[in-house]
Amino acid sequence: MTSPATARRLWALGEPYHALTYFADECRSAAEAAGLHGFWSTYFAMRAAPLGPVGPEVVTATFYNFAPSFVARRVPAVWAAVSPATALAARLAGVDAAVRRVLGTGWPGSAEAAELAGLLAVAAAGVDLPGRPLAAANAGLPVPEEPHLAVWQALTTLREHRGDGHNGALLQRGISGVGANVLAAAAGRTEKEWLMRARGWDGDAWGAAVEDLSRRGWLAGAELTAEGAAIVAAVEADTDRLALGPWQELGDARCDRLAGLLGPVRRAVLAAGLWPERNPIGVPDPD
Repeated sequence: MTSPATARRLWALGEPYHALTYFADECRSAAEAAGLHGFWSTYFAMRAAPLGPVGPEVVTATFYNFAPSFVARRVPAVWAAVSPATALAARLAGVDAAVRRVLGTGWPGSAEAAELAGLLAVAAAGVDLPGRPLAAANAGLPVPEEPHLAVWQALTTLREHRGDGHNGALLQRGISGVGANVLAAAAGRTEKEWLMRARGWDGDAWGAAVEDLSRRGWLAGAELTAEGAAIVAAVEADTDRLALGPWQELGDARCDRLAGLLGPVRRAVLAAGLWPERNPIGVPDPD
């Protein structure tokens, strides 16, 4: 039977392709052409667009680990610059241009891209929507006709499905958005300073979270205690388990085939320098 480890491996293999929308110059250019300016305004508009013209409260709730004030500096102002429909069109245009550069102009129409799109369509159709707002919003979008864009949209739906489940695993244990970042830094997944900048938390909020997690016995200074390490492992295990459903729709053989097709795609994105080392997404290397 397909295992939770499969969910983690396929996320690790597919996430760099999704993340072109954050790190590729073509995606930033498409956003600027649409009327967005600055990395974070682009990020919040592009990622939140499937939800509609929502306010900062909804974005803070669904993205989970960003400081509310950091979100509010961009949302809802981004909707005065672009409509959600314009943002959605721009993100596909940017990904289209980035993929053609990174993987070559022939790849979008290749047999491999078409096969990937078919496999991922089955998985994305297996997404369980209740309690998964970002996954549901993306699942409700039209599937692009071009295989390479259908691949991107399906991977986006699947990664947001995983993220929604991760938020649930954190919430169940009373781990706040800033607390999740503190634990990620303590686990060595990403540097504290980068996380503070990339998620908008100031020193006071970070320090308060450290104190809270220390009182709970999960931190000793900046290091995880044994109990803290067990909590982090339990959150990740629950995240993998809650992400498993769509991959079970494929089954082991097709998951293995999907991994084989995603491997070269991931390597091409890394070779192009479009997957910054130790970035805030915190994706492990696939086994």
